[in-house]
Amino acid sequence: MTRTPASLVRAEPGPPYEITFDGRPLTALPGQSIAAALWAAGILSWRRTRDGGAPRGAFCAIGTCYDCLATVNGRPNRRACIVPARPGDAVTTQKGSGHDELAV
Repeated sequence: MTRTPASLVRAEPGPPYEITFDGRPLTALPGQSIAAALWAAGILSWRRTRDGGAPRGAFCAIGTCYDCLATVNGRPNRRACIVPARPGDAVTTQKGSGHDELAV
């Protein structure tokens, strides 16, 4: 028997649905955060820092550190670790503050 987090707690999530990350289709499960869906797909980084472009992803996983910021459905600065994934969500890699196109 394969042990998974869901099997350990005897969870029976509803049917999976599709979200996209940088245009790539991914599968998410009801109740998953965006970060959890990205992790499940093997994606560990979805933000680049403003200074130096260093990769960032989930760090604290409780919405405190802001390393997990992503652009979701065109809205930047969404904390992927606490935002629930919804069917059809379009998640894109966030660069810098998410408002770099406004910089002068």
